[in-house]
Amino acid sequence: MAKTDAFIPLDFSPMEEQAMQQQAESFYLQMSKRRSVRDFSDKPIPLSVIEHAILAAGTAPSGANMQPWHFVVVQNPEIKKSIRLAAEVEERELYANRASDEWLSALAPLGTDANKPFLETAPALIAIFLKKVTIDEDGTKHKNYYTPESVGIATGVLITALHQAGLATLTHTPSPMKFLTEILERPSHERPFLLLVVGYPADGVMVPDIERLPLDKISTFL
Repeated sequence: MAKTDAFIPLDFSPMEEQAMQQQAESFYLQMSKRRSVRDFSDKPIPLSVIEHAILAAGTAPSGANMQPWHFVVVQNPEIKKSIRLAAEVEERELYANRASDEWLSALAPLGTDANKPFLETAPALIAIFLKKVTIDEDGTKHKNYYTPESVGIATGVLITALHQAGLATLTHTPSPMKFLTEILERPSHERPFLLLVVGYPADGVMVPDIERLPLDKISTFL
């Protein structure tokens, strides 16, 4: 936890308006190519890429700067296998009993089912944990604020950073995810938030033909 009463000058370099517009358009065009991938290559990822993407995620704003997140990078094949087996138990229950007909109908065009081989194939899984409290080394507890919002923003930054670095991702949210706490031996004050699958897309991978909503459908200017 990084807290300080001191203030320092903001490191900020204004841009010319034309450069701003070009930068904004260029970023949008790059991010418009981002797609969730379910077929991954097993090609290893440079560890430094993951490290810097997590550092980027750690720059996200958070309530009172409490930074209520923890990222667990899993590359060990045996641990990935354990996660897959546990996740598929929950997924089978979801598809058989928990999911409503409406939810299953919404999933149908994506072609998903309870089998999650990407949890073993992809070279890295990043389990993202939300910390309701932060505990100092001496055992002192500090309440964290706006934790879902803060961790959600950090997750978005992480996905963006990995895409910018040339990697594909998949947000995986089996429910419940308590098995991640047990398998990864995380403390009880941390709650599994999301499992991010990371890697290179498999050769010839196909993705659903979807469309993003246009600007006038996702925004209002007053």
